[in-house]
Amino acid sequence: MVLQNIVSVIAMSAALLQGSLNAAIPDKNIDGTLFLVNREHRITEDYIPDVRKTLVPGMSQSMREDAAAALEEMFAAASGEGIKLATVSGYRSYSKQSTIHARKVKKVGSEAADLYSAPPGASEHQLGMAMDLAQRGSSQLNGSFGDTKAGQWVDANAYRFGFIVRYQKGYEKITGYAFEPWHVRYVGKEYARAIFDLNEPLELYVSAHRLAVYDFLIKQTNEVQP
Repeated sequence: MVLQNIVSVIAMSAALLQGSLNAAIPDKNIDGTLFLVNREHRITEDYIPDVRKTLVPGMSQSMREDAAAALEEMFAAASGEGIKLATVSGYRSYSKQSTIHARKVKKVGSEAADLYSAPPGASEHQLGMAMDLAQRGSSQLNGSFGDTKAGQWVDANAYRFGFIVRYQKGYEKITGYAFEPWHVRYVGKEYARAIFDLNEPLELYVSAHRLAVYDFLIKQTNEVQP
């Protein structure tokens, strides 16, 4: 019976939800804001998002339009509170990520490199929705950013603008990466607030969301069966 229900869910999901699976399970929509990228969920080499240069201080500033606008809003708010932020690294192509990862592996070895550097196809930067941040006047990316006023402000306020600090301390085994207080990921204000309140990584939030959708679909399938 369980197997039959699952098969029915797959066949009837769009009708039951009266919408697309992209709307029902947004982590599967690569053009959406919740698309999950990690070593287990990779992007193909040919995926190239539409990006633009963000109008904020820093370098390597390109992001997707919605993320860029949100970042500009966040920088303006931070500046208004005396926090001076700068961009360090935004959109990266598959090939650029490959070069960065290979360089890191050559320098420190594959095991150490994998704590901070994603292999090609496994980086959120390829989505155009991630940005590495630093204090104005610095381009260093290290854990000490989390102890600065700028890092603490980002940690406490990024969600207000649709961003999450993607790789939080204590969740290294789930995310696959060491604590990165400088790496923010745009997911949209609604999702960012929910993830911030739950204080959990994107992997856990997406899993819970997906299970809720599946549970809903199974219940709906049972209700329509004679």
